[in-house]
Amino acid sequence: MGAALTRYRMIAYVVGVVLIMLVVVGMPLKYGFDNPVVVETVGPAHGFLYMLYLLAAFDLGRRAGWSLRRMALVMLAGTVPFVSFFAERGVTREIADRLRAPAPERERVAG
Repeated sequence: MGAALTRYRMIAYVVGVVLIMLVVVGMPLKYGFDNPVVVETVGPAHGFLYMLYLLAAFDLGRRAGWSLRRMALVMLAGTVPFVSFFAERGVTREIADRLRAPAPERERVAG
C-alpha cells in the first residue's frame, strides 16, 4: 500500500498545482485580457493529469478498503483549487498510521 500512497501523493500535488495555475493565472488571462493561451495549454494537461489522479485515488482506495463514498470524495478533491492538498494530507496521515501499526499476525508470532 506504500507504493500506491506515493503514487497518489505525487499526482495529488501535481493536479493541485496545475489546477491553481489554471484558475489563478489562466482564467484571469482568458477572461480579463482575452488571452486564452494558458487555458488552452494547461486545461487539457489538467484533464489528463486528473484522469491519472482518479486512477491513483481508486487504486489507493481499493487497497485501503475505503467505502465508495470516501473514494468519491477523495476523487472529487482534485476538482476544487487547494482541496487536493488537504485531502492528500488527510489520506497520507490515515494510511501512514495504518502502515506504522503492527499487523495482528506479527503480534501473535512475536508474542
